Amino acid sequence: MHELSIAQSLLALIEDEMAKHGKEKLITVKVRHGRLSSVVPEALSMAFEVMTADSRLAGAALVMEETPVLLRCRDCSREFTPDPPTAAFAPCPGCGQELGHTVVSGRELYIEYLELE
Repeated sequence: MHELSIAQSLLALIEDEMAKHGKEKLITVKVRHGRLSSVVPEALSMAFEVMTADSRLAGAALVMEETPVLLRCRDCSREFTPDPPTAAFAPCPGCGQELGHTVVSGRELYIEYLELE
């Protein structure tokens, strides 16, 4: 369960930002994760809740939003969402090429915003 280490990293980043801005309370953290990032939202949410339970971050809301997969064809440069949406290898709807696409989005994992007091 790598979500535990992801939660640890998120909390370290949050603590750094809170210190940098002189804030004492985390209200909300929004995390954007790509569909190909292998993050299990329920597991990350549980890890976040457990790790913040007895801290000054207790009660903070973790909001997660998934970014869909977007590929760019290496032959015709068309951008498209594969079907099924988790497929990294899918034929380009423009030219039919099946291999060598660039993943434009869908692998990211980052904090989109923090709401602090």
